[in-house]
Amino acid sequence: MSAQGLTYGPLGDRCVHLCVDMQRLFVEPSPWATPWITRVLPLIESLVERRAAETVFTRFLPAQKPGQGAGTWKRYYERWASMTLGRLDPGMVGLLPSLAQHSPPAIVIDKRIYSPWFEGGLRNLLSERRVDTLVITGGETDVCVLATVLGAIDFGYRVVLVTDALCSSSDATHDALLTVYRQRFAQQVETVEMETVLSEWT
Repeated sequence: MSAQGLTYGPLGDRCVHLCVDMQRLFVEPSPWATPWITRVLPLIESLVERRAAETVFTRFLPAQKPGQGAGTWKRYYERWASMTLGRLDPGMVGLLPSLAQHSPPAIVIDKRIYSPWFEGGLRNLLSERRVDTLVITGGETDVCVLATVLGAIDFGYRVVLVTDALCSSSDATHDALLTVYRQRFAQQVETVEMETVLSEWT
């Protein structure tokens, strides 16, 4: 373990910052608001400002109208009809402005489900760049971040999860997932704070 807490040593030039769903959609007064998002935003900004060219943002795009989607997603968008694209201000799916200003050079990958891995764009991008390490921030810890982390593990990436740069709308499940990441996935997920990432990405 390095002095600053990274189990497998400093981060290098095959590393990407994968920032999950830091969008206006998840800020008040949206029904999907994640209260902590503004608390973690300054930490995420500090990394993006240093590493914009190595940052990939994901954006969650809801269905166009209620009842669309495969299987249980149809029911999901009947429940959340007000959050479908046809009823939202189009700007709501955009990144938070302080992050959006860094794209380009940062890249944006859109997805229509929790996981960013099924639609191909992210995997192809990382393969082209020969990336082997992902520094993951964003929200929510127990939904889209979870799906992102599990896919990254399955593909064999080194996963560095920045615990003070994650947010959720549920304190209880955020804490529970951090326990799971630390105890059940300790061999594959390094959990550190942003200070460590900033000091050890060389």
